[in-house]
Amino acid sequence: MTFLEFYSTVLNIPIPTYEDFFFPVKKVFFKKGAVFTDYGEVEDSLYFMNRGIAEIVIKSYMSEKVIDFFFEKEFFCCFTSFLNQKPGDVRVSALMDCEVEIIKHEDLAQAYEHSLDLNKFGRIMTEHGYIRKSNREKALLTKTAEERYVEMFKGKPDYISNIPVNKIAKYLGIHPESLSRIRKKLNS
Repeated sequence: MTFLEFYSTVLNIPIPTYEDFFFPVKKVFFKKGAVFTDYGEVEDSLYFMNRGIAEIVIKSYMSEKVIDFFFEKEFFCCFTSFLNQKPGDVRVSALMDCEVEIIKHEDLAQAYEHSLDLNKFGRIMTEHGYIRKSNREKALLTKTAEERYVEMFKGKPDYISNIPVNKIAKYLGIHPESLSRIRKKLNS
């Protein structure tokens, strides 16, 4: 699904053309391991995932922690840096080859000045992002690692095999050995 198809679906309107849209949208390919945004950079782009998986990690005092994974039909970037235009504290990178569509911060800001539909779309996406983060926070506080893994597996079964076990363990906040025990228990 392309960004414009997604936009059309969210607002329940006909699919606009790229030529007639409010701002330029550029399709770009990133190879596995490529960094979209690195620590300390100011995020100037919002990415829409057409195909692939991206991750956001943050440095901990001893290691990196996986904050989130992003899949097809999802927006991603260093959101706090994108919103406040200050250097970010996370790294956003490709876990597999990715096809994304890029929206520049300044183009989006200018378009918000002229389009009620685009403002509505932005509000809806912000609400979805808040709910996603709120649910993640609640899960970390109330569910076991096994319960969180099962939810993750149910939600994205096609993708789980493309994410290295150590990354899934970091996302769940456990050691890879603990994840191996959970997987063994679930498979028996």
